[in-house]
Amino acid sequence: MAGGRVLLGGSPRARLLCSDVTAEVESARIEWEDAHRALAEATHDASLRHQLEAVSNELRRRVGGTFTLRELVDEYARADAWVRAALAEDAMPGWPRTLSLVEGAAFHLYSRGAVDYAP
Repeated sequence: MAGGRVLLGGSPRARLLCSDVTAEVESARIEWEDAHRALAEATHDASLRHQLEAVSNELRRRVGGTFTLRELVDEYARADAWVRAALAEDAMPGWPRTLSLVEGAAFHLYSRGAVDYAP
């Protein structure tokens, strides 16, 4: 474990991780990346962009501007209820079908602002 790093193998997504990044954080990041990639393939959908904006705004309100990935993962564990409420409040068409996609993509984009973020 040179320099406090561990290599996780077995996946093309394997990356060098600081020893303080847990498997739970890494798993959430993979989910968020997958959702963001899928959302990017559907960028022509204005409804999805509007949903992403609504969830991102609520996420910013809940987490604030200074946060760690661990704090973001903790909020992700509670997010289903408030994401549903945020999307239902705006009465966005089709939101039940796209909830997890939009939620994951919003967390992916927001995670880049974490104080301990590393690509």
